[in-house]
Amino acid sequence: MDILRWLFEAQIPIGGSALVLREVLGNIFGLASALGGMRRKVWAWPVGIAGNLLLLTVFLGNVFGTATPATLWGQAGRQVMFIGVAIYGWYRWQQGRNTATQGRAVVPGWAPAKVRIALVAALFAGTAALTPLFDSLGSYPPVWADAWTFMGSLLATYGMARGWTEFWLIWVAVDIVGVPLLFSAGYFASAFMYLFYGVFTLAGFFVWWRAGRREAPVAPSTSVAAGAAS
Repeated sequence: MDILRWLFEAQIPIGGSALVLREVLGNIFGLASALGGMRRKVWAWPVGIAGNLLLLTVFLGNVFGTATPATLWGQAGRQVMFIGVAIYGWYRWQQGRNTATQGRAVVPGWAPAKVRIALVAALFAGTAALTPLFDSLGSYPPVWADAWTFMGSLLATYGMARGWTEFWLIWVAVDIVGVPLLFSAGYFASAFMYLFYGVFTLAGFFVWWRAGRREAPVAPSTSVAAGAAS
């Protein structure tokens, strides 16, 4: 209990203010998970879940009676969403590792065109639908930005579980909106980490793009097909 009390109360003094230790630790776990995801390692999922649990207590703000600056229901809700989707991704990648090479659990590939359209439509429709809900719960304004980061995070995490290279670009869209929101709400550790993620996700996109081209299954040659036909 003393460790839990210390974890909930500990802060890191920065100038005239302080950072909540749980926020810093949660983002460190998140960064480690992102690095593991870029390398397509199964351990990225449980590490990410640990970070999600820490950040959930941070973004709930006054619900826990802590000194966090504001309650962000979208940010808190997406931690719960992350955990649920991460369990799915963990299971899916664990299965893929049984047939993968070099310890990598998934071969990156592009989502079908119809799926890409559906992802974009879901991002905008979900944001529009969640904005009034988060507003009624008292989320920090602009509330649409909180809803955008929630929906984008949901779609990006699902895309990662499915091995779609586009999921990195969805993260970029999340960071573009999420960084200003977090700065304005006073979550500086998360804001700076998201700023770094913006660069990191672009790098991850190109890593997965090259890996997908290099590791894509080779189609049967023309000669083999012709021989089979004869």
